[in-house]
Amino acid sequence: MNSNHLLLEEPMRMASILEPSKPTFFPAMTKIVGTLGPKSRSVEIISGCLKAGMSVARFDFSWGDTEFHQETLENLKIAVKSTKKLCAIMLDTGGPELQVVNRTEHPISLEEDTKVVLTPDQDKQATSNLLPINFHGLSKAVKKGDTIFIGQYLFTGNETTSVWLEVDELSGEDVVCLIKNSATLSGPLYTLHVSQIRIDMPTLTDKDKEVISTWGVRNNIDFLSLSYTRHAEDVRHARDFLSKLGDLNQTQILAKIENIEGLTHFDEILQEADGIILSRGNLGIDLPPEKVFLFQKAAVYKCNMVGKPAVVTRVVDSMTDNLRPTRAEATDVANAVLDGSDAIILGAETLRGLYPVETVSTVGKICAEAEKVFNQDLYFKKTVKYVGEPMTHLESIASSAVRAAIKVKASAIICFTSSGRAARADCKVQANHACDFCCYPSAKDKSTAVDFLWCF
Repeated sequence: MNSNHLLLEEPMRMASILEPSKPTFFPAMTKIVGTLGPKSRSVEIISGCLKAGMSVARFDFSWGDTEFHQETLENLKIAVKSTKKLCAIMLDTGGPELQVVNRTEHPISLEEDTKVVLTPDQDKQATSNLLPINFHGLSKAVKKGDTIFIGQYLFTGNETTSVWLEVDELSGEDVVCLIKNSATLSGPLYTLHVSQIRIDMPTLTDKDKEVISTWGVRNNIDFLSLSYTRHAEDVRHARDFLSKLGDLNQTQILAKIENIEGLTHFDEILQEADGIILSRGNLGIDLPPEKVFLFQKAAVYKCNMVGKPAVVTRVVDSMTDNLRPTRAEATDVANAVLDGSDAIILGAETLRGLYPVETVSTVGKICAEAEKVFNQDLYFKKTVKYVGEPMTHLESIASSAVRAAIKVKASAIICFTSSGRAARADCKVQANHACDFCCYPSAKDKSTAVDFLWCF
C-alpha cells in the first residue's frame, strides 16, 4: 500500500508505535455486531459486551428456537437499561442452509479414504458411514467429483472438526462420498456446503417467514440479515414480505453474500439491498484462496461508492478458544477497516467462544487504531468523483459538511434527522472514520434502541 493511502506522520518514529493510544471521547466508528448465544446470553456477559463496544446484537435463527432467543433478548434489554448503551437488533435468517441431522448428538468420527453416504432420510441415525441431511435434492444437484464441505455450526475451519468430501457415486436420492481428511464432528448441528452448486430452495423459507412474523414483529427488529442472498429478487421478495408486517416496513435488509451465485449477481443485489454482509466463511470455500482478498476489496469499494454499509465476517476465529487473536487476524481486522468496511460481525467468537467480552474489546481497539490512519481526504475525493455532477441537493449539503469537517479537523458532525436519509448521505462521502455523527431521531416505543438507520 502506498504511504499516501494512510495518514502516517513523516518522518515516522517506529518507537512511537509502542506509545499508549490517546483516549478518545468516541468509541471506534466501525460497528461491532455480536452474535448472542449459549456463552453470551447472561445479563453480565451482554453488559460487558455493550461496554466493550458491541452496538448490534445478532440473533441467528439457523439454530435455537424462538423461546431461547427471546430469553436472550430480555436479558439484552436489562443490560441496555443498566449500562445505558444503545444496541440494535439483527435477525439472521436460516435460509436455504443444508444441515447434517444428528439427533443423538454423539460425536461422529470420519476416517480419511473411507466412504460415507449422505441421505435425505432423516429418520436414520447418523453414524460414521451414514449422515442424514435436510435436503432431498442433493443427488440431482451434484455430480461425481464435486466437493462437499461439512463442519460444525459456525466452524472455525479446524481440520479436526470439519471434513472435505468428494462425490464418488449417486444412488437414488443418496450421495456416496469419499472422505478426504479424518475428522470428528461433535455437537448437534453441522452445516453442509457444496462448492459452486445451486441449491433449489427458497432464500426466505417458510420457517424464516414464521420467525419474522412472530419473533421479529414482537421485537420490532432493526435489521434483517438475509442469508444466502442469490438474486436481487430475493431482496425484493423479503422487502415485500416485511412491508405487510406493520412496523417492520422500516427494517433494513442486509443481503448476505455466501456463494458464487450471490457474487455473480452482486451489483443487482447491492442496488436493492440496504447493505451487504460479506460472508467470508462459506464464500471462502467457493473461491480460490488467492481470490478471497480481491472479492472483499471490490465488494467493499462498491458498497462505499453507493453509500451502503459493508459488513465483514470471520475475522478472529481463533478467539473462540484463545484470549488473543493471531497476528494474521489482527492485521485482517485492520485491513478490513482500511478497505472501508463499516462493521464487523463476530459469530462463533461470541456465540460459543470462551472470551466474548475480551473479543469485542480487542476487535474494537484494532478498529480504533486503524481508523486513526484512515486517509479520509483521499476517500472523500474518490467518492465525490464517483457521485459526479450534478449532485442532488442532499448530496451537495452532505459533501459540503464533510469537506468542512475535514478541513477544520472536527470531532463530530451533528445531524438532525428523523428518517436517517441525511445521515446516510453524510456517511456516503465520509466513511465513518473521520468524525462521529450525532443523530437525533424519533424513538421507537418500547424498543431496545432508537431508530438505528445510521447504525452503520
